[in-house]
Amino acid sequence: MKVFSNAVTYNYSWDEVSSANWQKYGPWNNKSEHVIAVDTLSRSVDPATGVLRTERLICCKQSAPEWIKSICGKVDESYVYEASYVDPSNKTLTMVSQNLTWSNLVSVQEECVYSPLSEGETLFSQSARITALCGGWQRIRNSIEDTLVTRFHENSIRGREGFERVLEMSRKVFAEEKERLQREQMIAA
Repeated sequence: MKVFSNAVTYNYSWDEVSSANWQKYGPWNNKSEHVIAVDTLSRSVDPATGVLRTERLICCKQSAPEWIKSICGKVDESYVYEASYVDPSNKTLTMVSQNLTWSNLVSVQEECVYSPLSEGETLFSQSARITALCGGWQRIRNSIEDTLVTRFHENSIRGREGFERVLEMSRKVFAEEKERLQREQMIAA
């Protein structure tokens, strides 16, 4: 098993980050072209805790290295199951995901948490446990795990850049809407 971990500080409040999270695969993010579809499977609020739980199925276009394709066959689309938990009381947004594609060859379990650092800063912590499941072939297992750790690192850089753009656009849209509402209130007064 190999582990990838990453931490990023966003100069946005937890409220801004947790709201913008739902737009991270949308048109504002020019770094997420690989995401083909995001389908919400279920969404519920726990009445006792106020935690919003959402289950999603994410379909991505992925190009695997040729040597992996020779072992597994050509698969251009991959599916990931994601469950997220928004806890407004503790101000945490936790997302856990598991690969569905190639799950008989490799298990990828990822956890991402957004939590406030200060009034205007939010910490994003990401970890992924990658385990190749190919029996006694240690060299192949290591190669698969190393390849996926490298891919996680590359994707984390693109993901941060794309989410920064989503955050900027989200802040701009909310500021424009706030300004519009203030104008309307002044006219009505």
